[in-house]
Amino acid sequence: MASWRLIVLAVGTFVLGVDGFVLPGLLPPIAADLSVSVAAAGQLTTAFAVAYAVGSPIIATATGRMDRRVVIGAGMVAFLVGMVLQAAGPSYAVVLVGRIVAALGAAAFQANAFAVAGVLSRPERRARSFAMIGAGSSLASVLGVPFGLLTGQWLGWRGAMWMLVVLAAVAAVLAVVGVPSVTLPATSLRSRVSVLVNPRILVLLVVSALVLAPLYLVLSYAAAVVGVSTSASDAILVAMFVFGAGFFTGNRLVGRIADRFDSLATITAALAATICATAVLGAVQHWFVPTLVALFTLGLVGSFPFVPQQNRVFVAGGDDAAVALSLNGSMNYVGTAIGAALGGAVLSLVGVLWLAPAAAVLAAIVVGITRLTAPERRNAISPTAAMTSTGA
Repeated sequence: MASWRLIVLAVGTFVLGVDGFVLPGLLPPIAADLSVSVAAAGQLTTAFAVAYAVGSPIIATATGRMDRRVVIGAGMVAFLVGMVLQAAGPSYAVVLVGRIVAALGAAAFQANAFAVAGVLSRPERRARSFAMIGAGSSLASVLGVPFGLLTGQWLGWRGAMWMLVVLAAVAAVLAVVGVPSVTLPATSLRSRVSVLVNPRILVLLVVSALVLAPLYLVLSYAAAVVGVSTSASDAILVAMFVFGAGFFTGNRLVGRIADRFDSLATITAALAATICATAVLGAVQHWFVPTLVALFTLGLVGSFPFVPQQNRVFVAGGDDAAVALSLNGSMNYVGTAIGAALGGAVLSLVGVLWLAPAAAVLAAIVVGITRLTAPERRNAISPTAAMTSTGA
């Protein structure tokens, strides 16, 4: 697939990623403006995640026979409409509806962007194509927090939303102009729904959630972790920038690594490295600079499981790859929620010093589950044969 087309899709994932990183930093002014509590404002993020998780497989199934360019373009337009509702919404209810509309648009765009890249890329370059599109999200992890905080300070939270409207408009135009016309293999509704009960795919989807949980167990409470070593007001901004830089660097490396080595081995190595990184973070979190180094390393290795796991789901999905990838996107949000929930429990029960060690233990458990349930190990699927059978 031409690199410039991948860049077009990466622009879209960048915009979606910035939106995800901007909102958490703007919750206090949003709550004050809409006359709700900060906790209620935080439910805007929950609403987005739930709408994405539920809507993604439904959209993939309903649009299975449509041109992917149309679905991708329509998805970004829907996201744009949702952002306008948020930027201009006079009440919490309107902003909440805007969040849901934006989530459905994001679901339509993101899963299909990866599906198009997977279909049009040669098998030996597929992971690199996934990584290039994912680079948009990882770059957003570097720029999203400072963008949200600085724009919010200069223009207010609504100004930050309007800036996202502009970015979404640019991404929508690029998607319509730059994405090629692609129609995925036509299958019956029964065949597409069968993805939901395919044991091989369901096992992989469970792993898709679990491999992200150790990372988000720590990341969701990064402010508390950083607060152990310093009380500086800008410390979390610096820490998130450093983490994002590591995440972006890892994303740019993992494509080539996953194309050279098999996906299961790459994920196993990444989780093993995550165990080491979180263990080190637990040991050095009383000192700010070593904490930054550990967070950079955690971002670097924490980005590695996403692309090879996506590749595994794509291969297992066969002709229903778009539906499988949409479910995979949903499970990524489930993984985020699992990590955040476990981190919250650890924080409440035993305190912040145990977040990183708990993440190390969780990563070790996930390594075992990933290896024991791997379809590749039971010869239920041969990656090379599956790639050939899909015609990728």
